[in-house]
Amino acid sequence: MSTGLIITLIVAAVVVLAIALFIVRRGGGPRSVKRRFGPEYERTVAQHNGDAKAAERELRERLQRHGELRTKPLTPQERQEYETQWVAVQERFVDAPVEAVATADRLLSRLAEARGFPGDGYDEQVSALSVHHPRRVQGYREVHAVAVLAREGQADTERLREALVHARALYEDLMERSAHDSHGGGPRHEHGRDRDRAHADGTGSRGHGRLSERLHLPGAPRRHDTSGGRA
Repeated sequence: MSTGLIITLIVAAVVVLAIALFIVRRGGGPRSVKRRFGPEYERTVAQHNGDAKAAERELRERLQRHGELRTKPLTPQERQEYETQWVAVQERFVDAPVEAVATADRLLSRLAEARGFPGDGYDEQVSALSVHHPRRVQGYREVHAVAVLAREGQADTERLREALVHARALYEDLMERSAHDSHGGGPRHEHGRDRDRAHADGTGSRGHGRLSERLHLPGAPRRHDTSGGRA
């Protein structure tokens, strides 16, 4: 094999490697983008009127802006405060659903910022969340949109209830412990299938699993009332 041919093969290999690295940094091909974003991919394609290439460009841009973001741990005090606030939101919904949903919207924004996501604007925060929580971020969008509609009297109680239930999924994701958290005995990551089942049957994170019961979801178990009508 001649020296010239060897040099040519080496140059070709370097070019192929450079192209591969570029594709990886850009978020991979269409299939990898679709696989990473899941339902967020379908939503973005729909927003672009079915133009998959335009949707993929947008999603890759999000990856470039937010892909390297690393979440910050919550202190034990912060974690307790957010848990207490979320339980209060659920309890408040019974008597004041509009206020409860508006509070949930603000709570998610603060919690996301505390975990290291952008806090200088709703759109940018959602964009970052969609990269790291693509299967849960829609719940935040829903609760935010419904909170705005409710202030204008354009959202009924059922729609408010549904928005709050969907928002819980992102709340629980953001509350999960990571390897960097300093309290609680290390990481706390549920397996995806088990966590999805917990979201569905109302048995999610501690103190939050009673949301189905508090909001009277269809099929939710009711505790026997022994109060005799007392509050």
